Amino acid sequence: MVSKKSMILFLLVAIKFVLHYFLIDKGYDLHRDEYLHLDQAKHLAWGYDSVPPVTSWISWIILKMGNGVFWVKFFPALFGALTIVMVWKIIEALGGKLFAMIAGSVAVLVSAILRINILYQPNSLEILCWTAFYYTLIRYIISEETKWLYITAVIIALSFLNKYNVVFVLLGLLPAIILTSQRKLFLNKHFYFSMTLALALITPNIIWQIQNNFPVVHHMNELAATQLVNVNRGDFLKDQLLFFISSFFILIAAFISFFAYKPFKKFRLFFWGFVFTVILYVYFKAKSYYAIGLYPVLLCFGTVYLEYLLQNGWKKYLRPVVIIVPVLMSIPFFRIGFPYQSPDVLQKKLPEYKKFGLLRWEDGKDHSLPQDFADMLGWSELARKVDAAYENIPNKEHTLVYCDNYGQAGAINYYSKYKNIHAVSLSADYINWFPSAGKEIKNVILVQDASDDDPDRKREKTLFETVIIKGKIENKYAREYGASIYALINAKTSISAIFQKEIADRKKQK
Repeated sequence: MVSKKSMILFLLVAIKFVLHYFLIDKGYDLHRDEYLHLDQAKHLAWGYDSVPPVTSWISWIILKMGNGVFWVKFFPALFGALTIVMVWKIIEALGGKLFAMIAGSVAVLVSAILRINILYQPNSLEILCWTAFYYTLIRYIISEETKWLYITAVIIALSFLNKYNVVFVLLGLLPAIILTSQRKLFLNKHFYFSMTLALALITPNIIWQIQNNFPVVHHMNELAATQLVNVNRGDFLKDQLLFFISSFFILIAAFISFFAYKPFKKFRLFFWGFVFTVILYVYFKAKSYYAIGLYPVLLCFGTVYLEYLLQNGWKKYLRPVVIIVPVLMSIPFFRIGFPYQSPDVLQKKLPEYKKFGLLRWEDGKDHSLPQDFADMLGWSELARKVDAAYENIPNKEHTLVYCDNYGQAGAINYYSKYKNIHAVSLSADYINWFPSAGKEIKNVILVQDASDDDPDRKREKTLFETVIIKGKIENKYAREYGASIYALINAKTSISAIFQKEIADRKKQK
């Protein structure tokens, strides 16, 4: 017979899944990053310029299941649901009862993690991996059974192969372990054996990085120059409060518990690990959402401590408040945190978005929609117009669709009715997916950003007999608004050679 606990957990997981299919209005497309990740399934490797390989493995599964939007949205929702399950298990391991399990799970359910989980990006699996990592570490501290060290090693490796961000967690934990009684871990030979296992599991990706001249370094430098330069350290800290504002009191209880609740004394490394990791993020001007995976385990400690404080007398009547308050306080977050209404309707909420800094994009400027929302618009329109240009072009087998950025290339590959269209770009991983140097290119469908400095296509007119503009992105809310589509027909010279030179020059710069 199914237990009461299992039924409640199942209900929370079901709510999680149902929410994700109602949080995005049907007028939105997929996000620009999602298209890149989906295309990686067609080019499996041990690494990519943008991310490690795990995302491509999941994309391959999605591809085999039809590549539909349902499955694209299913996996981040699944990882979010499993995060709730891990929170449930952590609380159980810490000695928490049903109240703490429900309170911790609800706090995670209505947090900023819900927004992370609406997009198919490495972040959802990352949060799950970190939470699972903390769970296995807690199980080891409680039992000192060496099997948990090896399970921890496997999770660390999986997390690394999903996103390199886990390195900050490990760097933050190192001094935390030294500062606490868990420093005895360094005297355990199985600690070193397990870390050797983790290293062995990530070695193929490290070899790939070496063979490709460490593209992760170029990616981080590019990120720092174009995006992180606009990150304000004060905004990072402010966002940490906003991510879990509805359950902030639970986090405060967690921080207190490490010093006020005797059973949690042996877990103080989690407190110091959080502190040191956040310091690293602040120093390196990281994006604020990089730290979200640190919080689920803290919510577990907080709810268990609150359960202990509210166990006797009149205090036990405050327990429902711990569950209800996060739900009520999350309502404003739901109003502005998700694209569940059309862009036109969302314009009425601009003051609310501006108040929380949600209109500020990576360029440091305010726009008419949150960047994530704008990145989900205009893509299917782009693909339709590229198809219209491609439909009447001669020698399709010798035609290249060349885009200014990876979002354009990925969206065309995803939505185009021509399944062999293979749009490419010099940005992100598409630089490695150009046709071979020996393939003759007679025509080019060119997609250029609105910021392009040569709208008259003076250069292209010297290379092709005919240059025709075929359309522009007209969705004014899209980040791609104004991007232009050109048909370049009948090349006068070797276009393949020109592209190969540009590819070589770009890679040399890297």
